[in-house]
Amino acid sequence: MASSSLLLSIPVSLTRKPTSLHPIFLRKDSTFLRVGNKGELFRSMEYVDCRRTFARASTDGETDVAGDLLIGEKSAEFNLGKQKITSWIYFGVVLGVVLVVLNVVWIDNLTGFGKDFVDAVGSVSESHEIVMLLLILIFAAIHSGLASLRDAGEKLIGERAFRVLFAGLSLPLAVSTIVYFINHRYDGVQLWEVQGVAGVHELVWISNFISFFFLYPSTFNLLEVAAVDKPKMHLWETGIIRITRHPQMVGQVIWCLAHTLWIGNSVALAASVGLIGHHLFGVWNGDRRLAIRYGEAFEVLKSRTSVLPFAAILDGRQKLPQDYYKEFIKLPYIVITVLTLGAYFAHPLMQAGSYGLHW
Repeated sequence: MASSSLLLSIPVSLTRKPTSLHPIFLRKDSTFLRVGNKGELFRSMEYVDCRRTFARASTDGETDVAGDLLIGEKSAEFNLGKQKITSWIYFGVVLGVVLVVLNVVWIDNLTGFGKDFVDAVGSVSESHEIVMLLLILIFAAIHSGLASLRDAGEKLIGERAFRVLFAGLSLPLAVSTIVYFINHRYDGVQLWEVQGVAGVHELVWISNFISFFFLYPSTFNLLEVAAVDKPKMHLWETGIIRITRHPQMVGQVIWCLAHTLWIGNSVALAASVGLIGHHLFGVWNGDRRLAIRYGEAFEVLKSRTSVLPFAAILDGRQKLPQDYYKEFIKLPYIVITVLTLGAYFAHPLMQAGSYGLHW
């Protein structure tokens, strides 16, 4: 197929030699243009299949701070002018229906199956640590298993239907795991006690607050989460992705370490081991899925980023813009700040709700 490539005229903005060691691919409508290492611009039918190779630059050919063209999407982009009121009304309706169904089918002890599920898992062992790990393992198997089947599932039943299936199975299991953790977090063997130590509460609070800025990027577009907009597998490149390519894993590790430090017992430790293990698997599985979906474009992004926070920055593969802070002054991050603060003050309500279920 390469022999059919045709040399195109090169726009002035693209005549420079890319600094990346890898070829860069730009998307212009449905046509992929290949920029070779020497700056040549080719049209190649090899890269028309966007399920395997996809790279996205802004329409004006925007470059990154290092001079490389952005191949991924800008994180946390949210344009109010492009939002449809009807879409958000639909989102509200969908959210309301989901919560009602979740309550009736799973949460309510009179009508739902949530308590029966937790009791069934609990019958395996009297150890709260083992039950905690089993609940996380079941959730992880369903959640990551369905994520691995996403490409095939979307081809079979469509993007929206697969998202509904994914959420319909993952959400109840997540609720059960969270409720069980809240109800049994102070059970088990006390390993240390630092709640009375000066500064520990502040350290834990700040760590939890920071963790949500890492956890959130997997759900930048809530309309996609609710399948109001067609769900997509995104290749983010800016914002928190400059610090780590897997912010959700980093956020989960920070959250687990903070809660384990504060609670200091074997149940909290078991929960942290399970959750961190699941997210470490997600690092490998996520990279694998992105490589299959985006091909060489992902390899370019991978070469510019790191799994360990700040590693790519420290070794010079990623250079932060001088105005890097602007990549965080965006509506989605403002919303998550408000919600994180709200969740902290709502802890007593969450605990009371969990206690009332007797799971």
